[in-house]
Amino acid sequence: MNADGALQKAVYERLAGDAALTALVAARIYDNPPGDTGFPYLTLGENETRAWPGGTEHRLALTAFSRGGGRAEAKRIMGAVSAALHDAELTLEGHALVNLRFLDGTTRREADGTTWRGTIRFRAVTEETGEAT
Repeated sequence: MNADGALQKAVYERLAGDAALTALVAARIYDNPPGDTGFPYLTLGENETRAWPGGTEHRLALTAFSRGGGRAEAKRIMGAVSAALHDAELTLEGHALVNLRFLDGTTRREADGTTWRGTIRFRAVTEETGEAT
């Protein structure tokens, strides 16, 4: 598995297993949300990778969507994501996670006037371990 796929899998597993986050979004954590998903929910969002000496640098975003709870609910979800991921020690297939750090977050109201979007961004560095998986 490439570093990007291994990191995405480990991030998803950490978030899906985090009690504080699942108390807010239940099991609604998606790479590609279905059209009929309920609110609130979290998506694995934009992702960038680039070469890094000895490994790969990743910039990833996760996006919370809220309706009934508005901006405050989106911020609570973002806080739970940050608590679950910032400086987390994740196990990746075929790669080692050097670090995973919070970068920034933003919230905004969507064009429909009722949905709030909260985006939280992280930077990670991974290295190959040379282990076949």
